[in-house]
Amino acid sequence: RLARPGDSPATLKSKEHSCLPAFHVRRHKSRRETMAPRNQEETDSSEKPQSTMRRSDSESSFVSVPEDGPVKDYRDYRVRKSSLIATVNWSHVVGTYLPTLFLVGIGVLFAQIVHQVIGELSMNVEHKARPGEINFSIETVSAVVLGVREIFLSLFNNYVVVPLQSGEGGILTSHVKITALVLVIIGWILTNDNPIYLLAFTTFKAPDSWKVSHAEIVQMMKNQKCFTEDSIKFMGRLLERSGTGQSTAWPPGIVQCLKGKESDRSIEASRKEAETVIFDIVESALKKAKVHPRDIDVLVINCSLFSPTPSLCAMVISKFGMRQDIQSFNLSGMGCGASLISVGLAKDLLQRRRFRGGKALVVSTEIITPNLYHGNERGFLLQNTLFRCGGAAIVLSNSWSDGRRAWYKLLHTVRVQSNSEEAYHCVYEAQDPDSNRGVRLSKDIVKVAGKCMEKNMTTIGPYVLPLSEQIPVATTIVLKFAIQVLG
Repeated sequence: RLARPGDSPATLKSKEHSCLPAFHVRRHKSRRETMAPRNQEETDSSEKPQSTMRRSDSESSFVSVPEDGPVKDYRDYRVRKSSLIATVNWSHVVGTYLPTLFLVGIGVLFAQIVHQVIGELSMNVEHKARPGEINFSIETVSAVVLGVREIFLSLFNNYVVVPLQSGEGGILTSHVKITALVLVIIGWILTNDNPIYLLAFTTFKAPDSWKVSHAEIVQMMKNQKCFTEDSIKFMGRLLERSGTGQSTAWPPGIVQCLKGKESDRSIEASRKEAETVIFDIVESALKKAKVHPRDIDVLVINCSLFSPTPSLCAMVISKFGMRQDIQSFNLSGMGCGASLISVGLAKDLLQRRRFRGGKALVVSTEIITPNLYHGNERGFLLQNTLFRCGGAAIVLSNSWSDGRRAWYKLLHTVRVQSNSEEAYHCVYEAQDPDSNRGVRLSKDIVKVAGKCMEKNMTTIGPYVLPLSEQIPVATTIVLKFAIQVLG
């Protein structure tokens, strides 16, 4: 769960799984009055059959398109400022600025101590200056420095016990004591809070040469010369119902078969796809975060089906010249939940660097080139129509100084692992009877995912729901248990 410093705790801001699409919102104008009417034949010829699911192109707008009236976008909706202020979680707002207040407080405390020392020493040095003034000679400055040093040594040696004692034994005035006490409280709060901030997030923007329509995907499958007519029709029906657009990305090693070339599924072509996707999003994420590659302390890359040697982490470290002591982790076989697992791993590693601070780079992708299924088993054919090229990269930091420029603050991460047999086999890499390797998607995947999501929401609920919602739920559970016990 990622939240901005001012978000309500009940507002869920999550970055889900790996390849998130980039949506570009366009401004449209109504041309009902300006466009000349077309004839009936032209209108009929331009109509397209409606599919069973509303499809949206990769670069289309997700704003509503009413039949009567202009197109509306987010600028047409207004919310009262008082309503927005009521949803602000002020604890996160104040927490974001606590480090700044702590530094300012240290400066104020130092100024107060210097002022106190100068005031106490003024009677000894004022006779060398004019009335009401202090002569800033070497003797005066040395006396002030020695006085300040004595006070700070006393603070450290007595663990702020002597400065806070009352009566004649105290060496600080009351306003200095209050400032020191406030700083101790702020420091205690800072040491108990170990935040994780998101500095940048970016997704892969595929070049136009990678983008293909549904008809081109079907033609690519035909050009493989390994699928039966029934398999081609089955994949065509899946595409019509998939909800994917007419401009989704496929790797060049497979797209080149549309130009009469044979598909290239070699390890070189797979590495080329990985380099194109990963290098682009890593460079973009570091640029957005204004972070140098050598500032990265933790690198986590997840890719389920492509795990070469040297690893993808080694590829990134070599390309961008990262430090030799960087902590790198290459995750494979973790499926669609690998992105959230990677974020959780980066969070745990950063929180171990509690006092030093650090930055983590998390990359999520899937490489399609070596994983095109070439058999005719329907359970395996799903992967040929659902998966596409893509990648996402985020930069995380646990440094207090990055709180003010962060996009989001990571509040909670929860993980649910299903241990049933059907869950284990719902997404399973195997070979068909003809020894063609692929990923088999079971019909139970929806049921298994639903159960895991239910457990996940139940686990994260107490963290995000207010007490006004938790109390009725707890009361209902207690009443149900009491009714069952009492029969």
